[in-house]
Amino acid sequence: MSHYAEDVELVVHHDAFLKSGTFKGRHAVGQWFADWFTTFEPGYHFDIEEARDLGDVVLLVATHRGRGRASGVEVRGQTGYLYGLRDGKIARVELHSGGAEAHEAAGVRE
Repeated sequence: MSHYAEDVELVVHHDAFLKSGTFKGRHAVGQWFADWFTTFEPGYHFDIEEARDLGDVVLLVATHRGRGRASGVEVRGQTGYLYGLRDGKIARVELHSGGAEAHEAAGVRE
């Protein structure tokens, strides 16, 4: 979390993850990520498919997979991320349900 600004804002779009909404501040954002990762068994994995510096934001598309801690069910998906930076720290993160949605939100073509 040291790479995040103290006043970081995380915007999780309603179709991206189970717990959507806007989370403000390093503690709230860290808690959101902790809640997400502890839902899965150790070994949750991301593969970065695309990373693009768009000037004011960085676009990242990744596939992910893991096994639910309680259910044991394997989960796979794709997520699109938009990272806004300020003074060398992550100041804003948007999580989208896929690469196409992140591209659209950033105003770029795939």
